[in-house]
Amino acid sequence: MVEITTPPPKIRWAVFAALALLALAVRLPQLGERPMHTDEAINGYITGELLAGQSFHYDPRDRHGPALFLLVEPVVRLCGAKNFSELTERELRLSTALTGAATVLLFGAGVEMFGFIACFLAALLFAVAPLPVYYSRYFIHESLFVFATFGLILSGWRAQQKKSVALAALAGFFAALMLAGKETTVLHFFALLLAAVGVRLWSVRLRSRAATAPQIVRQDNCLLPTHPRLPKMILAASAAFVFTFILLFTWFGRNWQALADLFHAAVNFTARAGGQGHEKPFWYYAKLLCDGWSGTAVLLLTAIGMISIIRQFLGRPKLHPLAPRIFLAVYALAIFAIYSAIPYKTPWLALNFWLAIALLAGIALEWIWFATKKISVRAAILVFLAGLGILLAHDTRERVFKNPADETNPYAYAHTTEDILGLPARIAEAARAQNLAQPRIAVIARDAWPLPWYLRNFSNVGYWQPEQTPGPADFFITTTDVPDALAKRLKDFRPDFFGVRPNVLLILWTPPKTVSQHE
Repeated sequence: MVEITTPPPKIRWAVFAALALLALAVRLPQLGERPMHTDEAINGYITGELLAGQSFHYDPRDRHGPALFLLVEPVVRLCGAKNFSELTERELRLSTALTGAATVLLFGAGVEMFGFIACFLAALLFAVAPLPVYYSRYFIHESLFVFATFGLILSGWRAQQKKSVALAALAGFFAALMLAGKETTVLHFFALLLAAVGVRLWSVRLRSRAATAPQIVRQDNCLLPTHPRLPKMILAASAAFVFTFILLFTWFGRNWQALADLFHAAVNFTARAGGQGHEKPFWYYAKLLCDGWSGTAVLLLTAIGMISIIRQFLGRPKLHPLAPRIFLAVYALAIFAIYSAIPYKTPWLALNFWLAIALLAGIALEWIWFATKKISVRAAILVFLAGLGILLAHDTRERVFKNPADETNPYAYAHTTEDILGLPARIAEAARAQNLAQPRIAVIARDAWPLPWYLRNFSNVGYWQPEQTPGPADFFITTTDVPDALAKRLKDFRPDFFGVRPNVLLILWTPPKTVSQHE
């Protein structure tokens, strides 16, 4: 069996701190330039309500929990934002960029579980690969959810290994943070349970081999017999989970209705799992992950990592205690199968796979490297890594920085187009032409988002459904299917068309006086 030396803690944490800084450096440039996706705009509006002194109110119909806003509120306040109109894209996205970098740092805590080399390579991959970089720059819940998931895995494993009540409580905290992030937590709990069952089956296998290979049992003995402190650990984890869950969902005791609303969310999200316009085939995520110059190479490494774990399970020499890697492999297969089987699919959900993908790729490279001592083979591995780095850099540049909102970018799903950025400027220009200090703007649309974000600097904006009659206004914004009654009111107005999403247009109607002055 090959022994791999783990650096001393100070050196190890210095290495992973450097990788976290690299991840942050990759995530920060041009952070505010991509248009705000509708989901980001909604989350920004909720953040604005919190800045105005309102409490977080959980909406079980089409929203998620409070964890993201618990993170972003202090960040935007430190940046100087005092209300919704003062918020910027960069300030909001900074919170998730920081979370992405913190996730890279967490790989340093996974060294005891997965090994130094595997975690180092996984952290490097997570720091620079296009998909985790792209969605770490999105002001949505996924980045924080992945961070909490990794925290639960690491703290739960260490608690079981060290028989620590404190670490068990920490695991309960991370589990509650996951649920406060997204309701799909229950899917991950199920996958983690399956992974734990897989490890338990492995422990039975270890017992059967104890007579011929007792050192293996000693190496993985954290998974064998139960411990007298187990009841206290379970109690601590449960207490931390319940306390954190109640504290966050009630927004520190200000909204107890949220606990009842959460039960209604189960029905709504079960219905949403059927698709609701976002139906995709089973292989959607596999195709998404293979896309790009680097995608196939990374998934190939992931498959090799999985094969290496299976080979070790069947009795081949191993580089690291195997039980954690069995846990990882079962969890990866389970969560990928669950998300692929659900008809509802969006590309940002693929970020949930990246913890396993990065670690399995790291395990693969470690396994390949130590499988041979031939200089030529190791030189070829180094050449492959250099080539993979170039491919990753290319894809990250194209997807994250060059074409972040382009229709051809598979990560930019139903994304707001850059054309909408000209709408506020056009209204401001027309308002100045008419000496309107506070123009009245009427928006008539079934779904007005992300307009509340882009019109946040105008103080007199109203929103109506198409069947409603809007009040008097200086400017009107409608979809292309203008109701007949409203069309008569707008017959002398000038229409300007703005793309809001692919195949979705909005019309800005400017009044006759503005037309005469511009023509």
